[in-house]
Amino acid sequence: MSRNLIAILRGIEPKEVLDIADVIVKAGITQVEVPLNSPGAFESIKLLLNEFTSPVQIGAGTVTQVAQVETLAALGVDLIVSPNCDPAVIMATKRAGILSFPGVITPSECFSALNCGADGLKFFPASLIGQENLIALRAVLPADVPLYLVGGVSPKNFASWFEAGAYGFGIGSGLYKSGDSASLVGQKAESIVLSYDQAKNNK
Repeated sequence: MSRNLIAILRGIEPKEVLDIADVIVKAGITQVEVPLNSPGAFESIKLLLNEFTSPVQIGAGTVTQVAQVETLAALGVDLIVSPNCDPAVIMATKRAGILSFPGVITPSECFSALNCGADGLKFFPASLIGQENLIALRAVLPADVPLYLVGGVSPKNFASWFEAGAYGFGIGSGLYKSGDSASLVGQKAESIVLSYDQAKNNK
């Protein structure tokens, strides 16, 4: 089954990225993001793009500059995720034919991002928004816009976020922390996928 889960590998290094990504994909998470503030991020992304093909999607996170978008477009990334709502970054991403998921919190940021062509919205940090606010925002946003929750989201609250209108989740430190072994990440990925499936099926 298709799961709307993005694995955020902040702090990952090129020497370990393939082993870590392999166990994540085998567990059933098919969207993998390397934040650009990770060591050797562009090298890691290039390795992942060479290793994995559809349906696995490889993306870059913490993308804040148009120049970064241009470099990533040349590599052939599938998605670009930002911590903020920057119209120039969103529009550059869409010109390159790449999926755009900017970070938003307020209604103004949400609609600005969508007007610039964003494919979905990343609510970050989700813990600052809360589920009641997401319900209110979902009521005014276009129904078909994917809403991803990142930061403060875990298997313990997948179900309540789904009830509030979440489409999917980005999981960072709850899945991978710098220094984690591939076997540990694999165990955490399997647990996350199990919790996601249960929450989705009970929605």
